[in-house]
Amino acid sequence: MKTQAKILICYNSPVSIFSVYNGKPVDQSNGESDTSEKSFSKELNSVQKSLSDFFTQVEVFAVNKNVRKTINALKSQNPDVIFNFVESVEGIASYEWCIAGLFELAGYEYTGCEPPCLGNCLNKARTKSILIAEGINTPRYKILKPNERFTRDEVHLKYPLILKLLQEDASIGISEFSVVHNFRQLNKQFKFLAETYRQEVILEEFIEGRELNVAVFGNKVLPVSEINFTGLPDDLPKIVTYDGKWMEDTAYYNHTNPVCPANLSKQVSEKVQALALTAFEALNCRDYARIDIRLDKNNIPWVIEVNPNPDISSDSGFARAAAASGKSHQELLFTIANFALTRKKINDTKVKAG
Repeated sequence: MKTQAKILICYNSPVSIFSVYNGKPVDQSNGESDTSEKSFSKELNSVQKSLSDFFTQVEVFAVNKNVRKTINALKSQNPDVIFNFVESVEGIASYEWCIAGLFELAGYEYTGCEPPCLGNCLNKARTKSILIAEGINTPRYKILKPNERFTRDEVHLKYPLILKLLQEDASIGISEFSVVHNFRQLNKQFKFLAETYRQEVILEEFIEGRELNVAVFGNKVLPVSEINFTGLPDDLPKIVTYDGKWMEDTAYYNHTNPVCPANLSKQVSEKVQALALTAFEALNCRDYARIDIRLDKNNIPWVIEVNPNPDISSDSGFARAAAASGKSHQELLFTIANFALTRKKINDTKVKAG
């Protein structure tokens, strides 16, 4: 029997705002627009159908910068729960937390993480500051402003280093050129990123070792996943790039294959899972998040990023980890929606009792 509830799936229509997304000069890029958001659009019908098997009414709404239109749509739909798939607004990732805040101010319960968590996690430096304050291992870093000039003596970090855009997700701007081994390479890639994306760049000590993804679901850590780089040409750094996530028929896409569960010793696996849960709690994540971790040569885990509301498409790493724990993709979607529906019932009961 279906649950009597109206679910409104809110998402952002894909919009391209950068000349390139994969962190490479135009002459070495494929000229594609942002494929990370397009991939979800293809999945939308499947998500709606899956949720319709559990709930009596499931509708969809595309969010853009027109706040009045969004508020009117919410009032018109009056959902019991909003399934929040909004990752940016018209291509601007930093507006993600604002939309969650809008849902909250309008009085609607929604899935996933709350505005402070979304805002903190999108800013990689802020995330790292919180992790460090909580005594959680994360690589040393430096922030560079788009127009900043610096000398090799001002870097104060140990090579190799990796350059990332401070406030972008989905691996936007990350390519084989992101890992640098000397000041010349650093300066070249920084200038490219600054000129292309016109935003701050985070420079981070690169942890050479195994790359792990840990899905945290509710208060449970799912089986650990590892990125297998077997077959990747030796001259390419073993990292997850934009191409590796989204661009088919590229070397990275073909040779960054997730393995779940990862082949780890019990001791290392427990250490990694405990660290992931600690990071999840430190950033005040809710419902679900993915913690990216790298193991150094001594099997010491380092938190690289905390990803609230990560991709949960049917072919995503999160869905793969859920499957390894015995939960189907449809069950994953239902459970996330039910997290929010349960909160709504509790809040409604408090209001009536008050």
